[in-house]
Amino acid sequence: MPDRPSPLVAATGVVLDTRGRVLVLTGPGRTEPELPGGPVRDTETPEEGLARALREGLKLTPATGRLLAVDSRPPGPLGRSQIVHVHLVGPLAAPEAAAVSLPGGDTAEARWLPPEEACALLPARTAPRLRAALAALHTGSFAHLVDGVPQPGSPAGLDPARRLALEHSGTLDPASHRASRPKAVTAASVLFTGPDGRILLVQPAYGRSDRWNLPGGGIDSDLGEIPRAAARREVEEELGLDIAPGRLLAVNWSHKPGRPARIRFLYDGGVLDAPALARIRLDPTELLQWRTVAPADLPGLVKPALRRQITACLTARATGTGPLELHAGRRP
Repeated sequence: MPDRPSPLVAATGVVLDTRGRVLVLTGPGRTEPELPGGPVRDTETPEEGLARALREGLKLTPATGRLLAVDSRPPGPLGRSQIVHVHLVGPLAAPEAAAVSLPGGDTAEARWLPPEEACALLPARTAPRLRAALAALHTGSFAHLVDGVPQPGSPAGLDPARRLALEHSGTLDPASHRASRPKAVTAASVLFTGPDGRILLVQPAYGRSDRWNLPGGGIDSDLGEIPRAAARREVEEELGLDIAPGRLLAVNWSHKPGRPARIRFLYDGGVLDAPALARIRLDPTELLQWRTVAPADLPGLVKPALRRQITACLTARATGTGPLELHAGRRP
């Protein structure tokens, strides 16, 4: 209704390049550094408004990515509250990032900065929004903010010390408690060898294709899938082989600061003879090729943490021990 002021709606882009740098707009014509974006007009959705702002202001036409955060700001000088939707844009390939330009061609006003430098440069009301959005990006989650402050129960952006204090005080309701708890990503892999002891590796068609993996993939835990069933499904989808996994050889836990923990269940797939290897049929949407390699050839093909996991599993298989508890491939 015209006599009831509605909130102002804006859309902001966290525009990244492939090096993880953040695009910040600075220089003449701006009172302070800012992230790309602007008000949503007329009947636009926030996604449409952000796409228009990027197109008009920076000559950028990438698709607006997933929603990272929503920040609600109390009424300001105009007497109206503001709701800001923060979306991921990119990562932009190097040529596209280099081509970013502002009206008039003053490219010095468009700066690519490491995340911490970007947060230090942005004004106090904007920097916390970027930090929370990046936390949501890295954890695969979402941040709920009020005036830049993550709210109790926000799945991302909430300081761990504050989360613990809220949990211990008993002030979080069950839904907020579940939402704010740390999350983990789970996967299941299978160790196959040939009669000569060579290890079956697969080359992914996504991500870093120069890194080889064991057959396997993510566990669909939201569908009630258990690790063993996921291992069998992934092998059938990737290799076209329906083979029930053998015993559990190891469980590996790995973690990087600011990211979800990653848990991998590693199963013994047994020995594949020549006829079984000949039956392999790759899913081209997931894998480029497969090969068998000697354990001594693992360096340079798989990343060190996975190499340690494979070596530990080969030992557990040979000695009949396990399941092993591994942390980044090492025994604790």
